[in-house]
Amino acid sequence: MTFKTPTFAQIQVGDTLPDLQPPPVDRTTLALFAGASGDHNPMHIDIDVARRAGMPDVFAQGMLGMAWLGRVVTAWAPQSQLRTFNARFQGITHLGNAMRCSGRIVEKLEHNGEHCVRIELTSANQFGQTKIVGEALVALA
Repeated sequence: MTFKTPTFAQIQVGDTLPDLQPPPVDRTTLALFAGASGDHNPMHIDIDVARRAGMPDVFAQGMLGMAWLGRVVTAWAPQSQLRTFNARFQGITHLGNAMRCSGRIVEKLEHNGEHCVRIELTSANQFGQTKIVGEALVALA
């Protein structure tokens, strides 16, 4: 894959990364992610288990949403330039949620001798409800 990542000098605080808008969450996506990730928690794939727990239906794995945020960063810069990546889960991503995953440069800094940018990451559904917030530190030339 060829990246056209901006240089440290080209980046300004407030710049945004291209959004990622995956298809709305459906049962197939949840089942495929369960198989790929090894997260077979029945709350995400078995409606009966989810309902017994008081949920209206199954819902997305938190790590699926975090993976989408990771894709925002790695579509913008090679994974080899990623220094840190974390997330905090703030809400459940339900079936049918159409997520918009975005990133914004919030700081330029030097970290361990490298020029880096700190990126604020957000995942929100079609109703504007934030489901995940996170942060990434990316080294730039």
